[in-house]
Amino acid sequence: MAGAPVDLIQRVPLFSDLGRKEVEQIAGSMKERNFGAGESLTVEGRGGVGFFVIEDGEARVTVHDEERSRLGPGDYFGEIALITEGARTATITAETPVKAWGMTMWDFRPLVEGNAQLSWKMLQAMAKQLHAAEARAAAAG
Repeated sequence: MAGAPVDLIQRVPLFSDLGRKEVEQIAGSMKERNFGAGESLTVEGRGGVGFFVIEDGEARVTVHDEERSRLGPGDYFGEIALITEGARTATITAETPVKAWGMTMWDFRPLVEGNAQLSWKMLQAMAKQLHAAEARAAAAG
């Protein structure tokens, strides 16, 4: 099958409640992207239209030139970019060669528009993530 490994995509919380056939649809529409060490995967403040899942390699996440976290196999970013063309909130730089699987909003939109069940499950997953983020912010604040 062309596209991303289904087991890799199934581990993304946004897609974890989807059935195998739905995950296969999403995985099948993703394209392989390779980044060299030192290359930017995203740049803070620039427009972003893509969602990525890292299959192999390590990357550094910075906000205002301050390191916030590191990403590795199974980590993902840009899920909000599947819905909106907002500016990236962080710069992500490959520390080692990175193999990732990406999808643009143009690839994603027909999938959700054509499948109400997939759309509803993903909406629920995003609501859970938002709730968890709000709870973390309240606990920290």
